[in-house]
Amino acid sequence: MVRIGLLGCGNVGKIIATHQEGFQVVGVFDQLHEHAASLSELTGAKPYSDFNEFITADFDICVEAASIVAVRAYALKIIEHGKDLVILSVGALADDAFREDLISVAKENRKRIHIPSGAIMGLDNLKIGQISHIESILLRTTKSPESLKMNVSTRTLAFKGKAKDCIKLFPKNINVSVAIALASTHEVQVELWADPDVDKNIHEIFVKGEFGELYSKITNLPSPDNPATSYLAALSVLSLLKNINSPLVIGA
Repeated sequence: MVRIGLLGCGNVGKIIATHQEGFQVVGVFDQLHEHAASLSELTGAKPYSDFNEFITADFDICVEAASIVAVRAYALKIIEHGKDLVILSVGALADDAFREDLISVAKENRKRIHIPSGAIMGLDNLKIGQISHIESILLRTTKSPESLKMNVSTRTLAFKGKAKDCIKLFPKNINVSVAIALASTHEVQVELWADPDVDKNIHEIFVKGEFGELYSKITNLPSPDNPATSYLAALSVLSLLKNINSPLVIGA
């Protein structure tokens, strides 16, 4: 049984910790200790109020379900303490220098960094961009104004430009753009729309390359109690953890 330490005890962390299959959450940490204590009561995992105590606990993999700020603050220390790492707030890796430092430390410590598919599907197939020419990638995301903290009465373009710039303005909403860029090793253009007529998170992906053309549309239900995050993002972490040691590997 894979032993998990959970960094972040909000809505997504709760979904992960209360749907354990093929893994066991043994420790939980959150800067708001009452969140860790509450999740501990639900799962039996030990709550930690001190990060240094948490990271020396007996678990194999640390799952980050907190924020980009948390990844930047804790990721290097997690790997240096001999833990593999699952990063949900992949927008933190849009910082080239930070990402390269993290990869370097992982290599030195023979640890692995896992990036789940998050709020989209087909992330593994986009890795063909590492070996075959990709001409263009566009991510068009539509969310409710509430989730983007906007007050608009009509469909409004909130951002248009590069993924690494969008993540700076909307760090909780567009992590998938950075995941796509990392998988494909290609710059991703983003259109982020606020639409008062939608109650779901919609991601449309347009890719052109030597392989042909790809279009996908994912319409996600928001996570319970958090309209900024897709429920699929939490489910993708559960799927990763369930299969992390499987002898049968499906997908590129």
